[in-house]
Amino acid sequence: MQQRLDDITKTGSLITDYDVYLFRQGTHTRLYEKLGSHIAISSGVKGTFFAVWAPNAVEVSVIGDFNGWVAGKNPLRARSDGSGIWEGFIPGVGHGDLYKYYIRSRYNNYSVEKGDPFACYWEVPPKTASIVWDTSYSWHDRAWMRRREEFNNPAAPISTYEVHAGSWRLPDDGKGRCMSYQELAVELASYLLDTGFTHVEFLPIMEHPLYASWGYQTLGYFAPTSRYGTPQDFMHLVDYLHKRGIGVILDWVPSHFPSDGYGLSYFDGTHLYEHEQPGQRYHPEWKSYVFNLGRNEVRSFLISSAVFWLDRYHADGIRVDAVSSMLYLDYARRPGEWTPNIYGGRENLDAIGFLRKLNDTVHANYPDTLAIAEEATAWAGVTAPGATGGLGFDLKWNMGWMHDTLDYFALDPIYRKYRHDILTFSISYAFSERYILPLSHDEVVHEKSALIGKMPGDEWQKRANLRLLFGYMFTHPGKKLLFMGGEFGQWSEWNHETGLEWHLLQYAPHRGILRWVTDLNRLYRRKTALHECDAKPSGFEWVDFSDAEKSIISYLRRGRSVDDIVLVACNFTPVPRYGYRIGVPFGGFWREVLNSDAVEYGGSGVGNLGGVEAEQVPAHGRAWSLPLTLPPLAVVIFTPEGA
Repeated sequence: MQQRLDDITKTGSLITDYDVYLFRQGTHTRLYEKLGSHIAISSGVKGTFFAVWAPNAVEVSVIGDFNGWVAGKNPLRARSDGSGIWEGFIPGVGHGDLYKYYIRSRYNNYSVEKGDPFACYWEVPPKTASIVWDTSYSWHDRAWMRRREEFNNPAAPISTYEVHAGSWRLPDDGKGRCMSYQELAVELASYLLDTGFTHVEFLPIMEHPLYASWGYQTLGYFAPTSRYGTPQDFMHLVDYLHKRGIGVILDWVPSHFPSDGYGLSYFDGTHLYEHEQPGQRYHPEWKSYVFNLGRNEVRSFLISSAVFWLDRYHADGIRVDAVSSMLYLDYARRPGEWTPNIYGGRENLDAIGFLRKLNDTVHANYPDTLAIAEEATAWAGVTAPGATGGLGFDLKWNMGWMHDTLDYFALDPIYRKYRHDILTFSISYAFSERYILPLSHDEVVHEKSALIGKMPGDEWQKRANLRLLFGYMFTHPGKKLLFMGGEFGQWSEWNHETGLEWHLLQYAPHRGILRWVTDLNRLYRRKTALHECDAKPSGFEWVDFSDAEKSIISYLRRGRSVDDIVLVACNFTPVPRYGYRIGVPFGGFWREVLNSDAVEYGGSGVGNLGGVEAEQVPAHGRAWSLPLTLPPLAVVIFTPEGA
C-alpha cells in the first residue's frame, strides 16, 4: 500500500493551531503525524516536510546527504505561535535520504547536530543519521485484530515468552550475525506455536545506540532498530505472528534515556527533554537522563510514542519498564540527593499524573490492548483505575512472588521446612492487583545464574526442581512470563552476544523440560480453572499450606463454574510420599493430568498410574480425600473425571 502524500500547498505545514494547543497542553497523542519528517507535496512538487521542537534555538536547518551535510543550506523557520517548533518543506528530498538537524542555541554558543526525535528509521548503529522513510504497509491481520479482546482480557490465558530479538537464535551461516525480522518471523512463530505460548514480549525493539543495553537505553522512540531490518520488516514480523494467533507485547522505556550527543539530551542547548532540576535529571543506577514528566510537551512526546506502537505497528500491549524508578523521588538516591514534593513526600506527583494519563489514553484509543507495569514495590493500586486513585495499568509484574519463589527454590530441600512461609506468603496479596508472574531476563544475567543453575542438588535434582518451579508457576494465580532459554533448561546465563544453547535439545533431559513447559502451556490454556479467575479470591483455595515439615503444599484452582476445578500438590523435597492424603470437595475418580516426574519429562516415573478414586475419608476439613503418591521434587495436577 503506497503512502498517501499530504498536500501542504496552502499552509506550507502539516501542523495546525489545534496541534500546537494540544502539544502545549500535554494531550497530543499522535505527534508522530506532525513532527519529524513526512514525505509530502507542495505546489505540485514532491519533497519532505520537516518539523522539530527546539524552543531555545536561534537557528535550525536540515543537513543530509542531499545537501552535503552543510548547515544553512536548508533552513527551517520558527513558527510565530511561540510553540518552539521549527518547520519547513524541502523539495526533492524523499524516501531513503539521510538527515539530521543542525541546531544553534541562544545559550553558551552551543551548536550541535541532532538526530530526529520523531525519526521512524535510523542508520544501523554506530552510525547516527535519521532516514526519511515511507512506512506504508499492507496488513493481513484483520482476523486477529477483530478478536484481540478475547486474547487480552483478564479472564484469558496469557503465557508470555520474553525474547531479545538479536540473540534468540543466530543463523547457521557462519557470519556471526543476528536474525533479520523476516527470518525471525518464520522461526519464532513456529516455535511459539509448538510450545504453546500465547504472547511474545520483545525487549525494547526501539532504536538504541548500545546493543549491550538490550534496548533499555532508547533513543529512537518512534523507530524499530535497524539492526534487523526496515520498519516494514518489523511490521511483517508482527503481522506474521498475528496471523498465527500470537500476541505481541513491546517493552517501552519512558523513565530514562541515554546521554549520547546526537540524541535527546541537551537538545537545543537547554535541558529540554531531561529534567531541569539536578536532583531529578540524572539516574544514578543507569547513568542516564530522566525525562521531565512535568513538562507538557515531553508528556505529548512520550504518550504519542506509546500510541505510535499500538497504531502503526499493531502492538497488542506495552510493558512499561522501571515504573518504580518513576514513582519515587528518592529512588536510588541517598538523603540530600533528592527534593520532596510540594507535600513533603517522596512520591513523584508528575510521574503519577503522567502514568494515569498514559493509561487513560491507551485504553481510550485501544481498549483491547494491554498496559503492563514493571513495578517492584508495594505501591497500592497499580492496576486500579486512575479515576479511583490507581495508576490504570491492566497488569503488574509480581516481583514479590518472583523474589520469594527463587529464594525458596535456592534452598537445599533439607532447609526448606524452615522457610515454608516465603513459599505461601504470595497468596496473601495475590488478588490485590492483577498480576503477571515473571521469570524474566533480569533473573538470568549479571552473575545471577541461569534458572536451572539456581536450583540445588545434582543435575537430576536441578532439572526436577526446575520442572517443579514451572509447574508451581503455571498453577499459581497470575498470568505467566518466561524468558527465552529457561523453557529448555539452559545452563549458562543469557549472553546477548552468543545466543541460546539450542544444542542442549539434542539431550533427552532438556527435551523433557521443553516438553514439560509445552504441556503446561497447553493445560493452562485448556483448563479455564487455571486462568479464568486469576485476579479473584474465588479462583484459588488452599487445601493445606501448613505441612512445613514435609515441605508439601496443596491447593485448588477454580473457574466460574462450580465443577471447573483443578487440584495441585507440590512436593519440594526429594523424598517421595506414598499414601499422602489430600482432602477434595467431592468423590469420584480424579485423573492425574500432569506429573512433572513423568519419564517423558526426565523424571523418575513415580506417580499415580493415571489417577485416584476419592475415598470417603475426611481430610483437611473435607468429607472426601485422595490417597496420593507424591513424586520427589515434583508437582502433580488432577482434575475430576469428565471435567
